Parts: sequence; structure tokens; C-alpha cells
Amino acid sequence: MTPEELANLAHLRRARDLIDRDYARPLDVPALARAALMSPAHFSRQFRAAYGETPYSYLMTRRIERAKSLLRQGMSVTDACFAVGCTSLGSFSSRFTEIVGETPSQYRARDHSDLQTVPPCVTMIQTRPRRRTATRA
Repeated sequence: MTPEELANLAHLRRARDLIDRDYARPLDVPALARAALMSPAHFSRQFRAAYGETPYSYLMTRRIERAKSLLRQGMSVTDACFAVGCTSLGSFSSRFTEIVGETPSQYRARDHSDLQTVPPCVTMIQTRPRRRTATRA
């Protein structure tokens, strides 16, 4: 790996860390690209190449991950939606269902007591949203 490629990865990691830290703030590709010291188009291509998903997709996965935690704690779907930085309950519910495989209400209503005895670091890994691949007929 060349020094330039290493530098690009460091810049991309800075933007990914910004998403991880400030997921509830309004973040867009131009703001993330500025953090990575890249143009928006170049940043989007490089981010996808490095992490396997677009910056927006990564942001939404982080938001859904945080929302799952809030829903397990009993927060309402609406409050969880806005707490993680989403501004549309409909879009949040659609994206949650797409990523998790069940609606936020169904997820919230499910029994999560089995996770209470698991250390938080393991719970985080076990409950991390995984993108479901669409199956074609």
C-alpha cells in the first residue's frame, strides 16, 4: 500500500469516526467529504471502496443500531427516531424494517431479557444491524 493510499484511509477513517460520534446530527456527504479532505464524489467512491457501503448507508446503519438500543430500553418509536437524528418517522420505519427485518414496533415489543445478562460490548456486536440482501425470484 502506497503512502497516498494510507493517507486516504486515514482521511476516510476520520469521516467514519465523525459518523460514529455525531450520528444524531444532520450529516450529509459534503460535510463528511470536508472531514475527509476530499471532494464529495471522490469521497463517496473511496468510502464505498474502503467500507463496502455508501456513506449514507453507513450513517443509517449506525442510526438504526442506536435506535435498536433505545427501543430495547423501552423508548417509544417516535422518540427513538428523533433521538438518532432521523427527521421522518415514515422513512425511519421503512429503513429500520429494511435493515432489521421487522418494524420498530415489533422489535420494541419483542422480549429482550436474554440480552440483560450479556456484557454491553457483546450485546453491541450481537445486535448490530446487518444489511439483508434482496432475493430475486
